[in-house]
Amino acid sequence: MKWETGFGVVATKTNSSTGQNNRMGNKLARPAIGELKLRQLFEKESSTYTYLLWEASSREGILIDPVDTMVDRDLKVAAEEGVKILSGVNTHAHTDHITGTGILKTKVDGLKSIISKASTAKADIHVEHGDKITFGGRHVLACATPGHTEGCMSFLSDDETMVFTGDTLLIQGCGRTDFQGGSAANLYDSIHSKLFALPDECIVYPSHDYKGRFSSKVGDEKESNPRLGGTKTKEDFIEIMNNLNLSYPKKIDVAVPANLRCGVPDVE
Repeated sequence: MKWETGFGVVATKTNSSTGQNNRMGNKLARPAIGELKLRQLFEKESSTYTYLLWEASSREGILIDPVDTMVDRDLKVAAEEGVKILSGVNTHAHTDHITGTGILKTKVDGLKSIISKASTAKADIHVEHGDKITFGGRHVLACATPGHTEGCMSFLSDDETMVFTGDTLLIQGCGRTDFQGGSAANLYDSIHSKLFALPDECIVYPSHDYKGRFSSKVGDEKESNPRLGGTKTKEDFIEIMNNLNLSYPKKIDVAVPANLRCGVPDVE
């Protein structure tokens, strides 16, 4: 099964009859062509990272976790790099900002919004575990990593050199688990069985960082993440998460409903 846009295939269902196994237990397509390029962009109010990822040869790319107030900046960067954005991809329905996908669709002809089916949010394309989002000759693989929310999805580059983890795995931390169907037990399982199964050198690019850090590596998080790395057991992790005593997110009552509508304002 595949979805088409004016720029070619945006996402495809993994065909289990072809390709070779990767560390997620899915089948990979033929070797990718064209170098992957990345621009990491920052929105300071919510400390959100947005990622412009593209194939160098075709200049086709995707925008991961765009923020509504930063769409013009994102489009300017894409224009500077000569990138044709095929899709706006959300790792989940965020609570601290409104996604920029709704605005992007009005400014970029043919752009498709993408989010996990499990999120229950509106989008042009809903992906499930093992689906591929293709741009040029490259793709990212969708990996279901529920726990922060029920609909969290991480996206792994086809060469396994980088993974975009949303709020699932942060730098020396992880997302909270006390709303939107969150579960500490599920988050521990998602990270240990899927993300920590990736190569140690795989770069972790999260949706947020609050200390000026840009990325981490899977091996570093496995070894030293204070919540779930090293010898931390699932029981240890659940105890930690149950006692965080975090405040209620300031924007959750506005951001989540908007993000379930793909960032489109409520007209009622």
